[in-house]
Amino acid sequence: MTSERDDLGHPVRVPERVQRIVSIVPSLTEAVAATAPGLLVGVTDWCSHPADLDLPRIRGTKNPDIAGIVALAPDLVIANEEENREPDLQALRDAGLAVWVTRIRTVPEAFGSLRRMLTLACRRESPDWLARAEAAWARLPTDADRGTAVIPIWRRPWMVVGRDTFTGDVLTRLGVSNAFETHPERYPKVPLEELRAVQPDLVVLPDEPYRFTPDDGPEAFAGIPTALVSGRYLTWYGPSLEQAPAVLSAQLDQRALMEKQADGKAIGRKPGHC
Repeated sequence: MTSERDDLGHPVRVPERVQRIVSIVPSLTEAVAATAPGLLVGVTDWCSHPADLDLPRIRGTKNPDIAGIVALAPDLVIANEEENREPDLQALRDAGLAVWVTRIRTVPEAFGSLRRMLTLACRRESPDWLARAEAAWARLPTDADRGTAVIPIWRRPWMVVGRDTFTGDVLTRLGVSNAFETHPERYPKVPLEELRAVQPDLVVLPDEPYRFTPDDGPEAFAGIPTALVSGRYLTWYGPSLEQAPAVLSAQLDQRALMEKQADGKAIGRKPGHC
């Protein structure tokens, strides 16, 4: 057993052979499953990828079943400083478990953090999918400009992406400027009238954590273009990073295509038609 340091600098006594892992973050669950099938012995209720995941469930990221995790006797528990609460992580440490905590606020941090987790904590080689994901993001143009956006993640009350977030960095690299990037909070609550008053070029509506749909979200921003995007590709750090640039770019640009089509129909109308 050797002592490694996780992303927060905490010493973690990792066994030389790691055979049993509990993940309490959906993104990390998918990362381990894609790298070393069979390592996972417990996951959260929200872990949905891979689709055939059939493992004991230990509740959610914010309310994990501590006793249930301990009973699974994992060699390692993998977590995230934003997704999981420190009191729960400390309870797992106090129970004698090795807990590896990731910190991911940018796309480059995601690559580095995942590589360290998989090689130092999981005792596996860096996977091919991670190299492919890095290459996909490296191919992005550096001069893309899709305008300024408001990025809600919840409603009732409205909450948006603020400063220093992985989601904000993903969109920045795709040419979308976050209207609330300089807000003092990372996920501020902002009244709807203030969101409209920003007069963004675009409103980006993911389908998680709040499930925005064509009938739930766009109507609040009448007159402002909206883009419905995949929350998994926007907020997850794992194998989805490989396809994320292409998927998100297409979803963001679909809005522009629809606008052009609408403009074309308006130009083609004969006087007197409506």
